[in-house]
Formats: sequence, C-alpha cells, structure tokens
Amino acid sequence: MPSSQELLFILIIAGAVVLVIWTLKDTLKKGEKKEKEKAEESTHPKSENPNIVLPLQLQAYERIILFVERIAPQNLISRVNQPGFSVLDMQIGMVSSIKSEYDHNVSQQIYVTPTAWEAVKTVKEQTISIINQLALKLPPDAPSIDLNKQILELFMLQPESPSDIASEIINAEARKLMKR
Repeated sequence: MPSSQELLFILIIAGAVVLVIWTLKDTLKKGEKKEKEKAEESTHPKSENPNIVLPLQLQAYERIILFVERIAPQNLISRVNQPGFSVLDMQIGMVSSIKSEYDHNVSQQIYVTPTAWEAVKTVKEQTISIINQLALKLPPDAPSIDLNKQILELFMLQPESPSDIASEIINAEARKLMKR
C-alpha cells in the first residue's frame, strides 16, 4: 500500500495533468476561434476597414448603374446599330452586347447587396426577353430599323422601363451604404 507521501505525489501529478489538459484544450479552442475569425474577415470584411471596403462597394454600385444604363434600349440601339443590319443582326448584336457587359461586371456582386444584384440580373433578363420577343414578330431579314422602332415605341409607352426601376433600386441600396 502506498504511503501518504506517495498518494499526495500521485494526487499532485494527477491534478497537474488535468490542469495541463484543461489549459491545452482552452488554448486549442482559442486558436480555432481566432482562425475562424480570420477566415470570416477575409470573406466578409468588417467595418474595421471602411477606408478600404467602402470605396470598393461604391465603385461596384457605380459600375452596375453604368451597366444598367448601357443596356437601356435607347443606349443599346445607338451603340449596336450598323448600316445594313437586319433584324436578326440587330437582335444578335444587342443580346451579345448585354451578355458581354454582364459578364464584364459579374464580379461586382461581391460588393453589392443581394437586392441590388437581383435588380441587375432582372433588368438583363427582361431586356433580352423583350428584344427576342419583338424580333420574333418581324422577318429576320427585315431592316434593323423596324426592330429598333418597335423596341423604342414599347419602352416609350411604359411609365418606367426595367432599367429605370433597376436604377432606382441600386441607387437606394447605395444610399443606405453611404449612411452607415
């Protein structure tokens, strides 16, 4: 049978082992927590860096507003139309231009709200859909001016175009950002 000194020694060692294990677990948990925080900071910038993040966000809003304006039918027609274009040429040119502009700006969704980005996607899809629907009503080899007239007439009859509505949403989201 162990002596009282041996029992005391065993008890002290056991206590030390428990204390070391407890300290190690606590240290590991803190390390994991710090790693998680670092990972979150890298994917979700905190307000600690407003001097870096805010300008990028505002620039993203500027770029998506520019995209929305560039795909507004009146602007799109003036940019894409070429002498001698048929309805089919114009349809393909406008849809290609919209898709190209969208692809060029798709990375901006990182910096804008989901609401703003949804407005961008919606205006893109609606504009393409309108162009395609109106082009299908015309002979493909008709002059592009026929399609252009129909598109412009349709948009003039609307109180607000999809581009106007998207611009309002995007501007409202940008204003919220600037108030923070």
